[in-house]
Amino acid sequence: MTVWDRPEPPARPVPLDRQRIVAAAVALADEGGLEAVSLRKVAARLDAGPMRLYGYISTKEELFDLMVDEVHAEILTEERFGDWREALRVHSHRTRQATRRHEWLADLLGGRPALGPNAFAVTEAKLAALDGLADVDTVMRAVETVSAYVTGAIRREIADVRAERATGLSKPDWQRAFGPHMTRMLATGRFPALAKIVHDGTEVDAETSFATGLEWVLDAVAAKLARPPA
Repeated sequence: MTVWDRPEPPARPVPLDRQRIVAAAVALADEGGLEAVSLRKVAARLDAGPMRLYGYISTKEELFDLMVDEVHAEILTEERFGDWREALRVHSHRTRQATRRHEWLADLLGGRPALGPNAFAVTEAKLAALDGLADVDTVMRAVETVSAYVTGAIRREIADVRAERATGLSKPDWQRAFGPHMTRMLATGRFPALAKIVHDGTEVDAETSFATGLEWVLDAVAAKLARPPA
């Protein structure tokens, strides 16, 4: 039985419910990452005894599941889309935006599907946007491919944000600090393709990079959808 299937215990003197517990956990994670979240710390945030929480949530993993579903409510949108491409694009950008607000989500994205009602609704919206355009396996692979790109791109972006926070070096600062090493390595002539990128490539911000890569993935999905079945 999942946490969503279990009934909540009756109310007691200190008002408590899963919604308040999850909100407190999300606030803790926003402040200090997933390592800042424990049932004891959530209970303290709510001025409740730690054992009270076990009537609502059995493990920290269940708490994480609820937190992920809470953020999926921010990703979900009632917007009507003109076509499947717009639908997947909007959901992808909303996922990135939600993760920028809640960096810890990057650590929990991917892997097995999220089972909460909000996550189900997001997945339903993406699958429904492609419904009827191809066989069910192609639709599933298309959504998985876009999701894999989004998860990977988000994790890389959040890793860069965390590195800057940990070192105190912005990307330009880091480039200046390690520029001499890069120059020496490229001067060996062993890395001509990398040297060309470093010297001639155009630097773009994270949002532009994400949007460009997403469009390339959507182009690939469109090409697959346009191909007649074998």
